[in-house]
Amino acid sequence: KKYDIMNDSMTLGIHRVWKDILMHKMNPSPGTLLLDVAGGTGDIAFRFINYVRSVRERQLQRKLKHHQNLSWQEISESYQEDKFKSLGDSQVVVCDINKEMLKVGKQKAQHLGYSEGLSWVLGNAEELPFDDDKFDVYTIAFGIRNVTRIDLALQEAYRVLKPGGRFLCLEFSHVSNPLLSRLYDLYSFQVIPVLGEVIAGDWKSYQYLVESIRRFPPQEELKAMIEDAGFLKVDYQNLNLGIVAIHSGFKL
Repeated sequence: KKYDIMNDSMTLGIHRVWKDILMHKMNPSPGTLLLDVAGGTGDIAFRFINYVRSVRERQLQRKLKHHQNLSWQEISESYQEDKFKSLGDSQVVVCDINKEMLKVGKQKAQHLGYSEGLSWVLGNAEELPFDDDKFDVYTIAFGIRNVTRIDLALQEAYRVLKPGGRFLCLEFSHVSNPLLSRLYDLYSFQVIPVLGEVIAGDWKSYQYLVESIRRFPPQEELKAMIEDAGFLKVDYQNLNLGIVAIHSGFKL
């Protein structure tokens, strides 16, 4: 709970919008198999399920419109049959190295009523416990910054994706505007650790957070690393002038 409150406090709630943008950029369809790495809190997984359910519902409505000559009973049976598969065989696998984060995510899923198409796996981003060519999409949101060997994590992402699969990374990045960059640094180093101490009773972790953001490769450098791992059509989208960025690449 404190973790969620801190995320809202640090970003003024904008992290929710960033994650929504990531999901719209992914634009998953029913049947998509997603691996969400470092996603123990479930934020991306729950958005994925909601998004696919919404797409599936629209598909069902269009199907019923095209079958207006069916009897009420036939329409009802068709609706109920499709309703049982609200995700259309989509699945999301949440993989995290932190047992406690997975525990929190599972509790949130149970509380919010998410169960269909959702599984939780303990695993390391640098050595994923999955077969080659398994997933349609790989996401990592605010997690790759904490990986010891980013190059290994990217190679693993490439390995587990199917040919044609997509890599998506949402992460804090570097602000290009000099004035905004100075203001952002001031806020990061002077305010965020204080919020961490007041809300979560943890100054050190949030001091580390700020320092890790500054050490993280800038947008073009991360783009080159993703390309070195074998991905093609790599690009990135800056959000809020580069405070965060979404990197995208394909296994072709």
